[in-house]
Amino acid sequence: MNRLFVSYKPAGIGSNLFLSKLKRKYNNKKCGFSGTLDPFAKGVLLIGFGTHTKLFRFLDKSPKTYRATLWLGAKSDSLDTEMIEHVEIIQEFGHVEIENAIKSLEGTLEYEPPIFSAKKINGQRAYDLARAGKEVHLNKITSTITQAKLLNYSHPFVTFEATVSEGTYIRSLGRIVAKRLGVEHGSLSALERLSEGAFTYNNEEVLDIKKSLNIPKNSYLGDSENVKYGRVLALEDLEIQKDGCYWLDNGDNISIITIEDKHVKYELGRIYTC
Repeated sequence: MNRLFVSYKPAGIGSNLFLSKLKRKYNNKKCGFSGTLDPFAKGVLLIGFGTHTKLFRFLDKSPKTYRATLWLGAKSDSLDTEMIEHVEIIQEFGHVEIENAIKSLEGTLEYEPPIFSAKKINGQRAYDLARAGKEVHLNKITSTITQAKLLNYSHPFVTFEATVSEGTYIRSLGRIVAKRLGVEHGSLSALERLSEGAFTYNNEEVLDIKKSLNIPKNSYLGDSENVKYGRVLALEDLEIQKDGCYWLDNGDNISIITIEDKHVKYELGRIYTC
């Protein structure tokens, strides 16, 4: 069974374990997900069954929107409630101060990712090294924050939404907000992914692949049998002949091709849309 849909992972379970539950639910062993969520986080998880797992890199998955609650004064190496060491009682802020701190995230942001992250250091995950008590040094990364807005402030908890580029660490954004308020420590008490690009949760309804791709459509004007049987495609038989990645509409299936230096190659052969 080929199927592409958005599921909703609850907090307290890893993405891999959640996927195993979906395998049993739909009785399908060949499946995968895009954009992992760790056990602390909940929310949107893009799922592919069958050949649709091959489509993830061609989907419109950015920017992403998250809702998070920051606990001001809570010290945790994991920047969430998993490893709280102590909580400092801090003075309450004015609503405008909090709002300005959240808004200041917008734009291009350079920062250090959390040491408890999936980034690799010499082939090892940073969180594995951190849990083993080893010193972790990560290079700074750059993210684009399209929008950041305050939703609620109930001291010492600050709930905000952020629309961000791929690879952004929301835990780090929480730490930055705390620092900009002059608070030494801040950790997330909740984290939810609301969307991945155009994808939001809708009761695991099957997605229309042709409307979900983030690459332009091309048209093959030659003999349709060539596409059907995966034969070599001539550049002059394509409506668009510029270098790039495109999808072809073959009726009940699609093909994905790349044009480079006047040569056409298949990225994916026939992928059935249902």
